[in-house]
Amino acid sequence: MDTDVTYLGKVIRVDSSTVEVEISDEIPSSAPIINGRLYKIGQIGTFVKMPMGNITIYGIVSSVSNTSSKDDESQIKQIVGSRFLSVQLVGEKIGDDDFEKGIGTYPTINDEVHIVIEKDLFDIYGEKGSGSIEIGKHSSSDNLSVYVDIHKLILRHCAILGSTGSGKSNTTVSILKAILNEYVGSRVMLVDPHGEYSSAFPTANSFKINDIKSPLYIPFWLMTFDELAFFLVGAKPSDDQKVEYRLLREWVTNYKKEHYVLKSGNVNPDFITADSPIPFSARKLWYDMNWRLNATFSEASKDKHTKATVQEISAGDHSQFKPAEFEPYSMGNAAPYKSQHKEFYSYEKKLLSRLKDSRYDFMFDPGDYKDHNSPKDLHHLLKDWIGSDNKLAILDLSGVPFEVLDIAIGLITRFVYDSMFWGRNESYTGKSRPLLLAYEEAHTYLNKNDNFSYSKTAVERIFKEGRKFGVGALVISQRPSEISETILAQLGTLIALRLTNSSDQSIIKSSSPDNLNSLIDLLPSLRIGEAVIVGESIKIPSRVRIKLNNPRPASGDPELVECWSKEHKAEVDDYKSVVTKIREQRT
Repeated sequence: MDTDVTYLGKVIRVDSSTVEVEISDEIPSSAPIINGRLYKIGQIGTFVKMPMGNITIYGIVSSVSNTSSKDDESQIKQIVGSRFLSVQLVGEKIGDDDFEKGIGTYPTINDEVHIVIEKDLFDIYGEKGSGSIEIGKHSSSDNLSVYVDIHKLILRHCAILGSTGSGKSNTTVSILKAILNEYVGSRVMLVDPHGEYSSAFPTANSFKINDIKSPLYIPFWLMTFDELAFFLVGAKPSDDQKVEYRLLREWVTNYKKEHYVLKSGNVNPDFITADSPIPFSARKLWYDMNWRLNATFSEASKDKHTKATVQEISAGDHSQFKPAEFEPYSMGNAAPYKSQHKEFYSYEKKLLSRLKDSRYDFMFDPGDYKDHNSPKDLHHLLKDWIGSDNKLAILDLSGVPFEVLDIAIGLITRFVYDSMFWGRNESYTGKSRPLLLAYEEAHTYLNKNDNFSYSKTAVERIFKEGRKFGVGALVISQRPSEISETILAQLGTLIALRLTNSSDQSIIKSSSPDNLNSLIDLLPSLRIGEAVIVGESIKIPSRVRIKLNNPRPASGDPELVECWSKEHKAEVDDYKSVVTKIREQRT
């Protein structure tokens, strides 16, 4: 009723998604006190309601003006001091049923509009359900917890987006802690390119390049043949008509077929291909290439250039990069004859250079996963990453060279996805125990402008198909405008913190599942740690405060004033250790 203390005004215009409201001139104050609480009328992003019998329609204030959108009346109304609100409709509540998004019945002209008070917000958000987690407090009420549906948050995929310093890392920690604390059977794997999150989760399984206690290994033989050929010798699938490319595929297949007796279970050699993730020696591959190029033979015919006719002095040692030695070939038409097998001329030196680069030891010298005689196989790797008693695994990639970051993340993603796909009907994984994969700094390796990206291809596959096999994804980024459009199109929930860049804001608007531009327009003015959350997992699009976590990820700003207030002695700053770390590419 218009005599209620919550009465705001009446509807004067309606279209398919918005209504215009004229605020009553009889309201004595622009900040009425209701049930002991102060409410500000006309605040952008606040809720209003329109009761219609047993149906209550809810909307969000998108703009405030002292003129109506009707030209003829605007000047008159401005003179007498009327105020007008534009309200975007978001959902409705029928009787005692739960709030639902979407509008089934529209308000009409002169319908009443009321302020949404704290009790109404509790009716909308409801109590915490068994399938939800608390994500923060509503910005308009410190007493009102905001919950998200965990099933839709994870399996419909989500993103945390915001400018640097807006609170992305803290929000990520809040969500992951809420999941891990609430569900004893949950499991999460966090890809951490900058090594920020181990400090926030000191009890997590954290794997890091060159770490003594928990080293991160990504065996190179996990790659498909196309990935392997590109990584080792720079060959692309378009080279498949070249003799050396086809010969390389044949060799790799044969190497893998030699070792079909494995600790994870024997494999039928007839089913082994160049893409099968089976251990083999990349050093042996180089050695055989070098042998084929440099051997000399007692026979002149190329067809007879075999081990039976080779003029070998010393066999060498592939494990030490020591090539075989041969009798020098004759300069004339006499034995020994120079090898006529030059197919790998362009490959051999590229491969040797790659193998000798110590930055790639985590791939070429993967500890207990080195070869078929090693004590561990891929089932041990999966158990460490996603099958241990610890529900969170952090893959710290801060020691991975930037040039190989793309393929490393692609390998991790594809291997884990394949384990969920092929194990989808097992009782301990797949659909029986879903997995959340979280990707920090996603814009650096999921860039829409990269036409040839292993990580983007693998992650896009999860966004398109992962739900069916129990794999959900979370991307964290400060530049949403640079992220793959396929990934953005599949997002079910957007958690957007402060964003000041106009192109990033437009991407959020176009990707928002609810298309509530009035809330998205708030992004530049959000406080640190405050987010606009829209999408399938939340009952109603909301502006939420995320609590500050402790311990925190190591992503905060340095204490500049404190650091600069201290005197630094020049003789201490010799920079020797810094230069050594640059040269070794190690922290």
